[in-house]
Amino acid sequence: MSKTERIRGVLSPVVTPFQADGSVDLAKFVAQCRWLLSNDVGLAFLGTNSEANSLSPSERLRMMDALLEAGVNPGSMMPGTGACDLPTAVDLSRKAARAGCAGVLTLPPFYYKGVSDEGLFRYFSELIERVAENTLRVYLYHIPPVAQVGISLDLIERLLERYPENIAGIKDSSGDWNNMLAMLERFKGRNFDVFPGSEVFLLQGMRHGAVGCISATANVNPAAIHRLFVEWQSPEADELQNGLNTVRSLFQQFPMIPALKAAVAHWSGDAQWHRVRPPLVELNAQQRESLISQLVAQGFSMEGLNETASQL
Repeated sequence: MSKTERIRGVLSPVVTPFQADGSVDLAKFVAQCRWLLSNDVGLAFLGTNSEANSLSPSERLRMMDALLEAGVNPGSMMPGTGACDLPTAVDLSRKAARAGCAGVLTLPPFYYKGVSDEGLFRYFSELIERVAENTLRVYLYHIPPVAQVGISLDLIERLLERYPENIAGIKDSSGDWNNMLAMLERFKGRNFDVFPGSEVFLLQGMRHGAVGCISATANVNPAAIHRLFVEWQSPEADELQNGLNTVRSLFQQFPMIPALKAAVAHWSGDAQWHRVRPPLVELNAQQRESLISQLVAQGFSMEGLNETASQL
């Protein structure tokens, strides 16, 4: 990957499959990633919907290794490397940079609340300095509804001034369009890529300079989301966006991660996909039936997923 290449389009925070003993099922994980790639969706694995903060550092490293050993192009990967402790964030980010990953998606340290921009600047600064790899591209992860620690525009400005070659962009999962628009306008022409954290904002974002989206439901609706990314300037774009919003709304009736896994389990024919790691809890039978019946009524399907599952 050259210095000028940047990852674009739709990326998925890939859901993590677990075996009966609670360990990560690496074979299923790789197969799921291959299915997403076959639908033109990149891999922002180890994100929120990957249950990344319920995984140990060694598990996260093994998941990176599993994809690399399977021959998956690292240019399609933006693994999550954020952690409350710098050593873990450094180890994960260095691994990704040395492997040639397109970038790393990095949460701020989120345990301590009310921290200053100065403290966050020092965290990201030390991360970049300790990794010490020219290939490191950091995509900041702004998700205040979950982390309760946000990334301000002034902090982005300061990081861009200090590390213009390393600070590559942001995933904005605030759910606040005005915040996304402010980023798009303020950093236009600064080589700073904005990914809305939901396909709900994909069309609006593309019309204002976004480069794609990183979305939970890209796990289950990849082809349709990618189609809008490609056809955002077409006469059908608004209709395509409305269709994506409808599917998203069905999943949002339920806890998102168990709902995504319920859909994967149903369309792959593999009930093991229902497993989540505590403290999360899988959907109950009534919830699963409600979700699947509503999706089927919309004509939703996950084409090709059962073929991927049969290859395991």
